[in-house]
Amino acid sequence: MAYETEDHENQYCFPAINSSCIKGMRSRYEYNIMFVFFSLLSAWTVFLNLLVIISISHFKKLHTPTNLLILSLAVADMLVGLIVMPIEATRLIETCWYFGDTFCRLFLAMMGLLFSASLSNLVLIAADRFVAVCHPLLYPQKITTTKTLIIVSLCWFCSSAYNTGMVTSISHKKYACYGECTIMVTSDWTVIDLFLSFLIPCTLIITLYLRIFYVAHQQVKSGKCVMEGSVRRKSESKAALTLGIIVAIHLLCWIPYYILTLTENTAIPPTILYCLIWVFYVNSCVNPLIYALFYPWFRKSIKYILTLRIFQPASSRVNIFTNHHS
Repeated sequence: MAYETEDHENQYCFPAINSSCIKGMRSRYEYNIMFVFFSLLSAWTVFLNLLVIISISHFKKLHTPTNLLILSLAVADMLVGLIVMPIEATRLIETCWYFGDTFCRLFLAMMGLLFSASLSNLVLIAADRFVAVCHPLLYPQKITTTKTLIIVSLCWFCSSAYNTGMVTSISHKKYACYGECTIMVTSDWTVIDLFLSFLIPCTLIITLYLRIFYVAHQQVKSGKCVMEGSVRRKSESKAALTLGIIVAIHLLCWIPYYILTLTENTAIPPTILYCLIWVFYVNSCVNPLIYALFYPWFRKSIKYILTLRIFQPASSRVNIFTNHHS
């Protein structure tokens, strides 16, 4: 992306190449501030999601189908912090793409994979909560950890195949200049992507959650929660609400960016586009904060991890849901 330079002497990304992009000029102060900010954001995202991954993997009591979906989402979020954020930050700070064409395609495929995997996980979380709240008696038979593991693996595989296929099949590239990483998506792919990566998942998620909240509301109105199994029903509804907040925040961060990328022909100021992209990336470090806010078991497992008590014998069998240490 070519930026205007303040002085009359233009600097180029690749001075030896005629079609090189113009390099944006940044003051040393601006450069350092951006470098520190993005480094901390990236490290913080990886750290928080690593806490979620270690908690759910380590404690046997947390090996449930719902937590497996949270684990999968945390893996996608951690990879955003580990791979996408540093590369995107480098591109933003340097205003040039120095990593070559092959790595550009690889990076775009990876970015697409993580977005698709996150969205697939949100659909699965909505489906999991739907069965738990609307069909509580069927839940233990229908949703098992093994089934969930298979479905999650399939989602990652399909997301990977779809994004690799999309990036590799687009052979013609139009560079405004040499030193940028963009891909010109054909109109066919734009339509396919609009449905597969936007309309269908969003419609599914919103429909399932509207149904969940309607059923939960009806249960409260009819006094079902006072009857036997009320504690379980309440906890299922609370879990649905917590995960509903995560899904809502995710969609709010994601939809504006997606709508803007669809209208790529109109003149969108690069600053607005970059802000929206980074709002979406920052979402990757928000989810663990929501778990910490709503899940006592997550707060307790963080204490176990940070005090290194997870290295004690039999620590994986600790009942993470009780207040006393067993």
